[in-house]
Amino acid sequence: MNFEDYKSLAFSREGRVLTITMNRPELLNAVSHAMHVELGRVFDEAADDPDSDVIVLTGAGRAFSAGGDSDWLGKQMRGEREPFVREIRVIRRIVQSVLDCPKPIIAKVNGDAFGFGASIALICDVIFAAEDARFADPHVKVGLAAGDGGAFIWPQLIGYAKAKHYLLTGEAIAARDAEDMNLITFAVPADELDESVSKYAARLARGAQSAIRYTKMATNAPLRQLFSTVFEIGAAYEGLCLDTEDFREGIGAMLERRRPEFKGR
Repeated sequence: MNFEDYKSLAFSREGRVLTITMNRPELLNAVSHAMHVELGRVFDEAADDPDSDVIVLTGAGRAFSAGGDSDWLGKQMRGEREPFVREIRVIRRIVQSVLDCPKPIIAKVNGDAFGFGASIALICDVIFAAEDARFADPHVKVGLAAGDGGAFIWPQLIGYAKAKHYLLTGEAIAARDAEDMNLITFAVPADELDESVSKYAARLARGAQSAIRYTKMATNAPLRQLFSTVFEIGAAYEGLCLDTEDFREGIGAMLERRRPEFKGR
């Protein structure tokens, strides 16, 4: 892999473990269009990387990812945006490449994972989170449908009743509670996160790689099939929301740091 091709992501190696770090700590690793594009190709490249067997995805600084970049969302509100079909293709490519990558991917959630940040963490194979981290899909809080993967993965992990509550309200869930309801794999004290993930990744790297990869691909087969259907529907509804007054109010309120006043139109 040519790491120099990436500007929003950083990389490190420990034996056969490759760590990919979303690297915009000053913005809580919010996902810009440029980061979307890089995430859309990095897992395919990592899948073909001859020097790794296990992938760890994490965030720099105090957050895993705050979700959509505020500048990017502001452009969406003002209509200064890439064609929506192009954006959706990029987001689809990210999720599909994580599900298709034969190597196990561990999410090391070092801090809050919101919006698409939560989606990408939750589609990983094993999810470790610091106990003070939170998970949320707050699309509805800015007048958007949860169309970038949340409506797909949350119900598969915690069931429809709980998932609908968190998706329809945008409420955050603490890591320990997320572990208890099977949204994530492990919640650990923040000061133990690095060591816990390092030991687990090394354990996988010592395993029978063909067996591990074939098992992941078999387990993900129904997810890959379901994703195609749910994502297309969710993306279409999210696209419709971009032209609503509620979306413009939601983003405006976020940028102005005030409570939105939705009108239902």
